[in-house]
Amino acid sequence: MGDNDAVEPTSRIIVALDFDNRRAADEVVARLGEECRFYKVGMELLTAAGPDLIEHLVAMGKEVFLDLKLFEIPNSVAGAVRAAGALGVSMVTVHGMGGTGIMSAAVAAARDFPRLRVLALTVVTSMTSSDLDDIGVTGSASTEEQVLRLARLAEGAGCHGVIASPQEAGPLRGVLGASALIVTPGVALPGESAGEHARSGTPRGAVAAGASHVVVGRTVTRAADPLAAFRLVRADLEL
Repeated sequence: MGDNDAVEPTSRIIVALDFDNRRAADEVVARLGEECRFYKVGMELLTAAGPDLIEHLVAMGKEVFLDLKLFEIPNSVAGAVRAAGALGVSMVTVHGMGGTGIMSAAVAAARDFPRLRVLALTVVTSMTSSDLDDIGVTGSASTEEQVLRLARLAEGAGCHGVIASPQEAGPLRGVLGASALIVTPGVALPGESAGEHARSGTPRGAVAAGASHVVVGRTVTRAADPLAAFRLVRADLEL
């Protein structure tokens, strides 16, 4: 995995604040304290809590992955990326199925913000080949083939990396090389459910395959002791 081998385990873990209110998010952040450095904020929490939450996390010294899955006309995508950069976030997502124009607009808008990385969502981790058939991605294209196709498109557009399931991390690392970011949702500890993620894996398995970061949600945030659960995820990466 090249340079990714040297990354300290805690820096690889992104905790997903998938809540519908700020109080619940603040409680998890407080309970994880200094040990968690990176959080994901998605559309649900952003809509419920507003950008103040992101500014608060950044002011605390946290990194924020703003998971917007942007899929709009290029000018609107560029505006949203600039707004994310102004908030101080570290990662923002665009939808790979939007094509080169959308992804290139996002990358161009991010250039004014040196800390901001644009990641392309390939195929949502809840989707299967059957779902791709339903929306017209038919023929010989398996889920993995579609992921790799969109990843190559994202690389050509200048994106810093991709979002994909743990199952595609290995093939993606082979295609994208050592320096690309590969962020994998759908991660849970062995024996635990990954929820709605159809293409899931363990933290250790995802990183061993080639992931640069793993996103954990309910495994940590819904645990009776979130800090203990976070430490279990970190221990899984340290094995």
